[in-house]
Amino acid sequence: MAHCSASSDFSGALQTLGEHDPSAAVAKAKEQLGFLDNVTLNIAVTGETGAGKSAFINAIRGLDDDEDMSAPTGITETTNEVTMYTHPTKPNVKLWDLPGIGMPSLKADQYLKTVKFETYDLFIIISSTRFKENDVFLAKEMKKKHKHFYFVRSKIDNDINAATRSKNFDEQQVLCTIREDCRRNLKEVGDPEVFLISSYDLGKYDFQNLIDTIESELSEQKQFALLQSLPVCSLTMLKKKKISMEKFIMLSAIVSGIGGYFSIPFVSLAFEKSVIVAFFTGCHQAFGLNEKSIEKLSERVNMPVSHLKLPIKSPFTLALMDKNRLVPPIAPTCPVTSLENLLDMKLFGKRFQNATQAFKHTYTVLSQGLDEMVEDMTEVLRVAGLDE
Repeated sequence: MAHCSASSDFSGALQTLGEHDPSAAVAKAKEQLGFLDNVTLNIAVTGETGAGKSAFINAIRGLDDDEDMSAPTGITETTNEVTMYTHPTKPNVKLWDLPGIGMPSLKADQYLKTVKFETYDLFIIISSTRFKENDVFLAKEMKKKHKHFYFVRSKIDNDINAATRSKNFDEQQVLCTIREDCRRNLKEVGDPEVFLISSYDLGKYDFQNLIDTIESELSEQKQFALLQSLPVCSLTMLKKKKISMEKFIMLSAIVSGIGGYFSIPFVSLAFEKSVIVAFFTGCHQAFGLNEKSIEKLSERVNMPVSHLKLPIKSPFTLALMDKNRLVPPIAPTCPVTSLENLLDMKLFGKRFQNATQAFKHTYTVLSQGLDEMVEDMTEVLRVAGLDE
């Protein structure tokens, strides 16, 4: 990110917002921040009974199957009606566990009416074996209604584990065989792409390809909601999340930098600071630097939490980790302070000659802080062996 272009960015921001009046620009930036942070995304997960729908929903939400907020899973059908699950940190992202279309009590011709087809932005059609007649039926109906849908072949880890017993085991050949078999059974739909997924290891197989494909077919606002809701399972995902968070920098700098400059002292300063606090807290959560995410990563790679925390250096990350009692055991290169105190030193204790200067300084602090937090998580992934 080129921090030196902040001055031209300032002028361009005002023009983009359609105003040359800083006060009006601040108001519009606040409005856009609120909209970006609250845009709703509805994802429906459907398929035949026992396909692994609930496990997939839990994985997207960053939850284990046995956690309190998780969707119930089991070897028999556990979803008898449409059930909505909000994302634990992004409640505007809603995942809908739909009844299995193969249930005896729910015939295919009744299915679309029962599940309120028009509610959802996109559909994930899951199968743990071969896609069958009911899956094809759903896809055809979605095509008629111009809905986005994606075929996901689940439980790939089970197939690979079973195939390893073969004398001439070749993982890529097994994956190719499964993919082509699925596509043969979907010929009536055309030539759809089939994504091979393990809900218990999203960093493997086709999960990133699935997300890239979904992202390309969503509006810009819904792309942001999607990316913010996903767990960081690879360096590629981290980079995508960084790009999405960069969209907040300009708006936050306008609201806090320019808005703070024109604020009446001690009246709106607290709100302007809250915008910056929200930005860094959002980065901390989205990048997987929060307590729960670090612990889950520790379990996934079978590595102590303390080892994963060792490379973390950014004062912004450390301030938020301290708040959550996750400060690394080795003393950091700089004293750990609260995020609010850190911002007081870097931003709110400064005096600026004009609004442009306030904007530039705020923009730079936000950009540098974002880069530092991404670098921290990059190093965590490297230590975990997930940086390829």
